[in-house]
Amino acid sequence: QVQLVESGGGLVQPGGSLRLSCAASGSIFTIYIMAWYRQAPGKQRELVAAITSGRDTNYADSVKGRFTISRDNAKNMVYLQMNSLVPEDTAVYYCNADAATAKGRRADYWGQGTQVTVSS
Repeated sequence: QVQLVESGGGLVQPGGSLRLSCAASGSIFTIYIMAWYRQAPGKQRELVAAITSGRDTNYADSVKGRFTISRDNAKNMVYLQMNSLVPEDTAVYYCNADAATAKGRRADYWGQGTQVTVSS
């Protein structure tokens, strides 16, 4: 099994910044893709940003130029630097990993989520 734990959420004013972190642990053989998703009240969960083990990245149009995803493969960590935050970024942010365990089981794993609130 793979466990994901997010941190770094909170309340921030419009125009501010936050940095989310996600630590993966457990019986990890390799992590192929790490990503951040978010879900706002009454809305479906959506992809925010993703990064491959080779550090190729993909962003939702709504966050391009404001958010940056990065990862540390040695530490099994993924980060999301969020700048120029707007109220529409308010959501629960979830860490996701496409990973294979030491027993060869490949699956999608999710963290418990961290709340980001952008408000004055």
